[in-house]
Formats: sequence, structure tokens, C-alpha cells
Amino acid sequence: MGGEISEVDARRWSDGLAGLHERFAHRFARSESRESALAYMRGLLAPLERKNGWTVAEEAGHCGPDRIQRLLNRIDWDADGVLDDVREYVVEHLADPEGVLIVDDTGFLKKGARSAGVQRQYSGTAGRTENCQVGVFLAYSGERGRTLIDRALYLPKSWTQDRERCREAGIGDEVEFATKVQLARTMVRRAADDKIPFRWVTADAGYGNSKSWRYELEQADLFHVVATTRHDTVVTRQALDHPLHDLVAGLPRQKWKRRSCGEGAHGQRIYDWARVEVRPWHRPDRKHWVLARRSIAEPTKIAYYIAYAPAGATLNELIAVAGARWAIEECFQTAKGQCGLDDYQVRRYPGWHRHITL
Repeated sequence: MGGEISEVDARRWSDGLAGLHERFAHRFARSESRESALAYMRGLLAPLERKNGWTVAEEAGHCGPDRIQRLLNRIDWDADGVLDDVREYVVEHLADPEGVLIVDDTGFLKKGARSAGVQRQYSGTAGRTENCQVGVFLAYSGERGRTLIDRALYLPKSWTQDRERCREAGIGDEVEFATKVQLARTMVRRAADDKIPFRWVTADAGYGNSKSWRYELEQADLFHVVATTRHDTVVTRQALDHPLHDLVAGLPRQKWKRRSCGEGAHGQRIYDWARVEVRPWHRPDRKHWVLARRSIAEPTKIAYYIAYAPAGATLNELIAVAGARWAIEECFQTAKGQCGLDDYQVRRYPGWHRHITL
């Protein structure tokens, strides 16, 4: 998944859904729910202007949205089990030993206060604070393609501290508050435990700024290039808490290399890049770097990354991993624009995960 798809592509994907559906049909106890799941997926891929319960039901030939609503809200089936089956399918078709796991979140604008997890909070989609839900996602990107492979609805404390409100939205008492970083950590750990083939992890600064998560990745020997803020600090020979911007500020001109970090909507994403080795007393076969990305048009605009990688990793390799983060943005764009990711009308916590999974 990623980038623009045509109506022909959507129809081709829809025609191939039957085989995929067979992989997880056993997750549904009754034939009606199995048929509804396939009809729902076909509707999400159909060239419909809006993909809600009514339009998907009409596409499936149903008289009304009742069967679709039962599928998402009332029938007993295991969305996490279906997700496991889908991940196996992804591995079969996209597995790449050099693959990258990408963490990010996206917002879903909502009205009212009854949808699980909704409140006024920052939405990267809108670029401002809005009444919305926020989902944390994990994407997989490799040579053969990219797609979303895990998801979790973020529940603010305004929800988890109100257990009655949670129960009304289908949120069990066992679901406690977890930060977005904690949700991301769980997803990456699950991907590693499930033996999904990957070599790298990347994320934006909202996640990469967490030193505790970076330490956990390092302890698991998971190579990563994660964005962080200019105010973050690292260990160097000079200081235990050396600000990143101080490290880069004095770099000579020849240390900066003009490189592309991948294809974008408007062509190659070209920046000036530099790296500085830090944590010099670490194990000899692994290294830490601060990676800096400088705008060509605005040289004072610098983004920072923390990299943990094999000692022989090249600057170009680190740049490629940093650039891979945009793959999840393309997944969001395609999923919302073509596959109805944000067209759901469910309010309950299980219904959200069921829609996103299918």
C-alpha cells in the first residue's frame, strides 16, 4: 500500500480478496459474519465517494446497514486474530530482510464526546488541536512494497480515569492508560516476537525523543534511526548530556553531503546530511551517531536523528532509513483516500479496531 491507486487497481485488489478472506474465515463462527466481512472489505475497496455503513451495504446488495453494523459492533470475532493472519499474508508477499518498521500516528476528526478516545487533542492530520481520535500505527516497508501491520487506539487519561465512560464505549477494565510511545513499543516488540523480517526501526520525534524507548531498542539489538528534537542530549567524550545542536553547529562544510532520502510526491527529497559519532565507549561492532538533515533552501532549518547501527553502516544507509518514514504517510494517504480508513461510523473501542483491521 502507498501512493495513488487507480480504479482498475482497486477492482483488481477487490477481486483478489476472496483468497485473503479464506485465510481468516475461521475467525468467524457463522457464515453470515464471514460473508459480511468479505462484503465489507469489498466495499472499502470499491470506488465509492464515502465508505460508511450505508454505502458499503448498498455496494454489497444489502437492504440496509444492519449486517455491517452487527459485524463491527455485536458479532463475536477476534480482530487481533485476523490481524495475525493478515500479517502472515504480508510477510509472504512483502518480506524483506532489510525491511523497516515505521511508527507514526494519525488523527480521525470526530463530533461529540461518545466515540472511544475522542477529545480535543493535537491531530497531525489537521495540523492543529481538534476534537478527534488518534490511532497509533506500525507500518512495514521493504523492496516489494509497504503496508500497515498493526494499530492501537490511543486513550487519553480523560477516558481511562473514567471507567464508567470506558465501559459504555466497550473498553474493558483491563485497558489502562498507555502513552503513544508505550503503544508503539508494544507493537514493535510484537513484530519482533512474531519473527517479522526487518532490519531497522524508524519513527518521528514524537516517539524517537523517548530515551527509554531508544534504550529498549538498543538492549534488544534492534537497529534504528529515529527523529528527535534539537534539545535532546547524547553522551560524548566531552559530556554526558551533550546537546545535539551544539554537536552539529561547528561541523565544517566538507562534513555535509547532499543526498536524496527517497522519492516524494514532488520528486527526490534532497537535503544536506551529516553525522557525528557519539557514545564512543560502546561495543566495537555497534555504533551510535547523531544524524543531521539540513534544508538546502533554509540552511538554519535542521532536523536531528539518533542512529544505532552496525559499525560498518554507511551514511547513505542511515539516510535511507530516515527517509523510509515517509512510507507510512503514503500508507495513511492511500488508506484514507482510497480504502475508507477514516470513513467509519463506529463509536465503540472494539468496533474501531475491527474496522481498522479489515
